[in-house]
Amino acid sequence: MKDGDPMTATPANVVLKGLASVFAIAGAMLAAAAPAAAQANADAIKRGEYIFRAADCAPCHTDTKNKGALLAGGRALPTPFGTFYSPNITADPVNGIGKWSDGDFTRALREGVSPDGSHYFPVFPYTSFTLMTDQDIKDLKAYIFSLPTVALANKPHDIGFPFNLRFLQVGWKMLFFTEGVYKPDPAKSAEWNRGAYLTEALGHCAECHTPRNLLGGMDRSRWMAGSIDGPEGEMAPNITPHEATGIGEWDDIDLAYMLKTGAVPGGDVVGSLMAEVIRESTSKLTDADRTAMAKYLLSLPAVDHKIEKPR
Repeated sequence: MKDGDPMTATPANVVLKGLASVFAIAGAMLAAAAPAAAQANADAIKRGEYIFRAADCAPCHTDTKNKGALLAGGRALPTPFGTFYSPNITADPVNGIGKWSDGDFTRALREGVSPDGSHYFPVFPYTSFTLMTDQDIKDLKAYIFSLPTVALANKPHDIGFPFNLRFLQVGWKMLFFTEGVYKPDPAKSAEWNRGAYLTEALGHCAECHTPRNLLGGMDRSRWMAGSIDGPEGEMAPNITPHEATGIGEWDDIDLAYMLKTGAVPGGDVVGSLMAEVIRESTSKLTDADRTAMAKYLLSLPAVDHKIEKPR
C-alpha cells in the first residue's frame, strides 16, 4: 500500500478483511454442505422405503377397505379384547406424527411409549420392533416423513373395561416384553442372522404365527407354531419345520418362492392376510433377503401344533 493512500492498514481494516474472508469461507462451506445433506437425506429415504416394506407398515395403517389414504389410519383390527383402530402415522402435525422427534419415534418403536408418556397396546407390534437398529428406525422415519400428509383424526378404540386402561400395560410389559436391539448370534452365519432380523424384528412374523395366552402374551414355547386366533380372528399356520403340522416338507427354495409369489408347493396359493403381506411386503424384498428368511424359519425347532378350526 502506497504512502498517502487513504486506505491505510489500520487494525479496523484488517479485522473487516478478516471477517469478509471468514464469511466467504463459511458461505462456500454451506454451499458445499447443502448438496451433501440433501444426498444424505435422499439416501436415508431410499433405505427407509425398504424398511417400510419389510416392516409391512402400509396395510395396518391404511384403511384400504374404505379407500382410506396411505398411512392415515382407521383400519379396524379386531382382537379378543375388542376392536382397535390403527392411528394416522403421516407427518401431519395435528392428527399424525409430524411433531415427533427422532427420539419420540425411536421410543415408540423400542419401548412402546408415546411422546406424552402413555403406553401403547401391544396390538402395535413394538414387542418386535424393539429389535430394530437405531439406523433402521431413523431411516424408516425419514421415509414416512417424505410421504404426503393427511389431516384425518384418529378413531377411538372400541375396547371395554378393564382392557382400555393403558396404565395396566406397565404390568403387561413386565410379564411379556423384553426391550432391546437384536443381537446377532455369533454361532450362526451372517445370512442366518439377517433372516432372523428380518423375520423377528422387521417382519414381526411371530406376532401372527405364535399362539398367545389369555393375557395376550406370546407363548414362546410354541414359537412360530401358528394360532387358531390370529390377526383379525383368522387362523395363522404353523411355520416351524414340523413335517406333519408345519412346513417341514418344504425347502428354502419353496419358502422363498412363496414369500415372493404366494405360491405354495402343490400348486395352491396363500390367501387372505398373508396374500396382503406378500403383496405389500415380502414380494418387495430382495431374493437374498427372502432366502435368508426362509433359512432362518427352517432352522427353528419343529413344534407339533396342528392348526385347524375348533369343532
